[in-house]
Amino acid sequence: MLNLLEEFYKTDIIIEKFHYRKVYLRDESYQIHGITQSGKTKLVKHYLLTLKKSSYLYINCEDVRIEIDAFNKLLASYCLENKINTLVLDNFSPQFKFVNVSQLILISQVNYNYDFLKSIQLYPLDYEEFLAYEHKYDSTALNHFFQLGGFAHMHKVTPDERNNYIQKSLRLSLASQEFEILKYCAKVMAQKVSAFSIYERLKLTMKVSKDKLYKSYDALIQKNYLHTLSKNQHPKATKKLYLCDISLKPALSIGKHFGRLFENMIFLELLKHDTLCYYDEGIEFYLPNNDEIILPMPFAEERVLFKKIQTIEEFIFTYQIKKITIITMSREGGINHPLSEVEMIPFDIWALGD
Repeated sequence: MLNLLEEFYKTDIIIEKFHYRKVYLRDESYQIHGITQSGKTKLVKHYLLTLKKSSYLYINCEDVRIEIDAFNKLLASYCLENKINTLVLDNFSPQFKFVNVSQLILISQVNYNYDFLKSIQLYPLDYEEFLAYEHKYDSTALNHFFQLGGFAHMHKVTPDERNNYIQKSLRLSLASQEFEILKYCAKVMAQKVSAFSIYERLKLTMKVSKDKLYKSYDALIQKNYLHTLSKNQHPKATKKLYLCDISLKPALSIGKHFGRLFENMIFLELLKHDTLCYYDEGIEFYLPNNDEIILPMPFAEERVLFKKIQTIEEFIFTYQIKKITIITMSREGGINHPLSEVEMIPFDIWALGD
């Protein structure tokens, strides 16, 4: 194990061109968690390259050469002897023991909630971060976002390999049952879905225990591969289900539903901005702190919009909604309403706004 530690210590870190994220690291101790391909490792390696080479030690805990018991016994003394200030444990699991260093950085899919570490949740790229990877910002950028999603590495994967690349990445990162659940959820994204309904569907095609499936479903939510949205003032009602990235929809299912894909994309922008929201009947997103409703209507027509608003008049009056935002693909404008400001705004303008 000593030779292996020496190898880790002497190996130079090399990363390709780094695109800045909205998250950045200081000289604090962190636990950075997020789904596979969200950019956790690259973020940390970029930070390490700002430090003196002899001051840090980067270890990938999934290296098959590591014998955990022997490794744990040696790590503390090795860090002390080599005056390691910053220790990074990538792909961390609780089997590995902590050591006393000035800065400890853990990277994992799961948030282990260590009180002494600053927790950072890293999501795939939002639209603004995605634009940093584009050669130029024009009308094609949004179409590229729909094609590639928020996984930064997808810019380097050829179109014919993209779906296979995502499938392989997920298979390596998830247990087999988790992967099967995620495949089914890709078919029902942006709909009201319960763990029981998933169990009822999957038991028709595979041998599955209800308890184990529930645990796998909860694990996918805990690791943020799946997100749920509660109904306004009905916390026990069936929740709406969203995917961690829109690229999972075409990679894991053959069904096409652009409206749901568009809705999922809007949800992720709200999520990444920590916006409190709920759904209600006929209302995709209700933002109580803003007295606002957001309605995804990619190809909005005024006639359809008028009818939509008529169906939710009672909600608008009851909750004194001040603003109704209609998010479209390209259309801008507004309509008159006695209670609320109604604005149609393209997704790219909305996503880049405050």
